[in-house]
Amino acid sequence: MTVHLVGAGPGDPDLLTVKATRLIARADVIVHDRLANPAILSLAKQGADFIDVGKRPGAPTPQDVINSLLVHLGSQDLEVVRLKGGDPFVFGRGGEEAEALLSAGVPFDVVPGITSAVGVPAAAGIPVTHRNVSPAFTVVTGHRESGGSRSVNWESLARVGGTIVVLMGVSERGTIARRLMAGGLAPTTPVAAIKWGTHPEQSTVRTTLAELGDADVEAPSTIVIGAVAAYEFLQPTTATTTSSGAR
Repeated sequence: MTVHLVGAGPGDPDLLTVKATRLIARADVIVHDRLANPAILSLAKQGADFIDVGKRPGAPTPQDVINSLLVHLGSQDLEVVRLKGGDPFVFGRGGEEAEALLSAGVPFDVVPGITSAVGVPAAAGIPVTHRNVSPAFTVVTGHRESGGSRSVNWESLARVGGTIVVLMGVSERGTIARRLMAGGLAPTTPVAAIKWGTHPEQSTVRTTLAELGDADVEAPSTIVIGAVAAYEFLQPTTATTTSSGAR
């Protein structure tokens, strides 16, 4: 059998790929993240087993435990889906899981998904690129792992230009904003933070870089920084938008 590293997209079941839907429906075991949409899990066949390996704040499932679990399950006569939000290879640690499976000789494949870095801004009517406004975009994690040896050079990133999309950055948003401004990004730069993007409860907070640290932004939110964050093309009628300044 095979372990399928499957991207679930940003959350809306309608944004699953055809292949992802087919694999979920025939899986014997689904190993899923904390934020997996129950509507997506409901596509599984009757009798399928679900294993929640979500990385909860304060009680995360260690990545090496997840890797070992996938190797164990993949070594049995089971069809295994490792269901990950967005795309498995965009801050989903799918590469680490692929390495573990490859080292153990366990067959696997990768099913790309719509990354939240693109899908969530689009659901809020924000194009990450726009002619004569933003010719490029950078996707970066705002999450800092304890003891990590690599960190984002925000000051340099501020000078790159284009749109900056920050995933997992809510708790660090004040520091991120300060460092981007220190790198030369204007305090008035538009910012949009989209919470629960593509879900029915989607909402957007619009603010500026200078006010981002004090803005009422909650996880899980995708943060878009740059001129395009002022756009609201295709704004869904089910979503809410608020403006938030310093408090």
